[in-house]
Amino acid sequence: MPARPGGKANPCLADCSGEPMVSENTFLLHSVLMGIFITFVYDLLRIFRRLVPHAPMIVSLEDLAFWVYCGAEVFLLMYRESNGTLRWFAVLGALAGMFCYKKAVSPLLVKWASFLLGKILKLLGRGLKILSRPFCFAGRKTRSAARKTGGRIRRRMKKTGRAVKLRLTYFLKVFKINLKA
Repeated sequence: MPARPGGKANPCLADCSGEPMVSENTFLLHSVLMGIFITFVYDLLRIFRRLVPHAPMIVSLEDLAFWVYCGAEVFLLMYRESNGTLRWFAVLGALAGMFCYKKAVSPLLVKWASFLLGKILKLLGRGLKILSRPFCFAGRKTRSAARKTGGRIRRRMKKTGRAVKLRLTYFLKVFKINLKA
């Protein structure tokens, strides 16, 4: 224990071990990392939206689900690190992490990941189109044969339908005549 100039130990240094400060610095670091993580996950959502167009209602539902998830993650961080107490330096740390990630990484990540994934999906689509050609050919042939057969069946059904309709009309008339008599 460090001594004072008079030979006595400093009482403040005896009681303060410095652990609370280290704990708060770790909490601040975790908050900054949480902000970066939240923004990264939202960037993944943005990339997905660029690749697969969405209706505005679906975008709203995705955003709602994302923010519910983020709220739960932030709550768990606060619960683990500070026993559920809201620490404003943690909120500011998360905002700082979001801001730094958004300015430094996000624009490039979203732009290039969307571009590369779009090209990969386009190549996969072309490959699948080439592989599906025999099946499309067989489908066209089957459809034309079914149309020919279906046309014959349809004509027969029309004739049968007319005959059934005439018979039902006849029986209905006979039934009405019998009711009046």
